[in-house]
Amino acid sequence: MSIIVNVDVMMAKRKMSSQELAEKIGITQANLSILKTGKAKAVRFTTLEAICKALDCQPGDILEYRDDNE
Repeated sequence: MSIIVNVDVMMAKRKMSSQELAEKIGITQANLSILKTGKAKAVRFTTLEAICKALDCQPGDILEYRDDNE
């Protein structure tokens, strides 16, 4: 997939566990895991906003585009 989700990288930088982040943003750990592994088909802007607020980062710190042909 061309969109890379770097939630786990930002969580490590902020020393935050999956459980703590899931609680702060109001989603289940299972849904957070789906997002972290890149298996999510979509992410709501409200969820992305909550993640950015909880991790004190920008959406570009979380989402990255990579060309599959490179």
